[in-house]
Amino acid sequence: MQLFRSILIAGALAITMHALPALDAVAKKPVRKTALKTWLAPEFSAKSVQGGAVSSRTLAGKGYIVNFFGSWCPYCRKEIPDMAALQEKYEKKGFTFIGMAYRDNEQSMPDFIREQGINYPVVMADEAILDSFGRHVSGGVRSVPVLFAINRDGRLLSVIIGAQTQEEFERIITETMKKPVR
Repeated sequence: MQLFRSILIAGALAITMHALPALDAVAKKPVRKTALKTWLAPEFSAKSVQGGAVSSRTLAGKGYIVNFFGSWCPYCRKEIPDMAALQEKYEKKGFTFIGMAYRDNEQSMPDFIREQGINYPVVMADEAILDSFGRHVSGGVRSVPVLFAINRDGRLLSVIIGAQTQEEFERIITETMKKPVR
């Protein structure tokens, strides 16, 4: 019993140590916001946990936010109701969230999506996706939450590390949906 308890405590400590960068990121909110309006958005293609195809090509012409999260991350979980509400509000106007589950359990993700009321596509972030988006973050995507805001023109507007409020999300959504200047 003592061995089991020690293993359990060690596992919890390891998870906590892995989450500390994210906790620190939220405490300084946002840690870093990078404006990148001249860069093309990272390309990706995947099947969502819900079964649909999701790719940068199918999102062409839409504003969208790619949000890396973990079901194990308390700050990520706190953002989900706001994102679901904003998805409902802006989906018909040409916007969507794309959830990227980071270092998560694929088998339990459908239950998590249902329990949290997630109404936008969720993809399991594999190495190709992490590499594609990680180029725009110093050291790569290593903590969550982190979001990538992409406008209708397929340009990466910003990368923001740390949790967002509903008001902050709404401001970012508005920016992604602006008509591109030509």
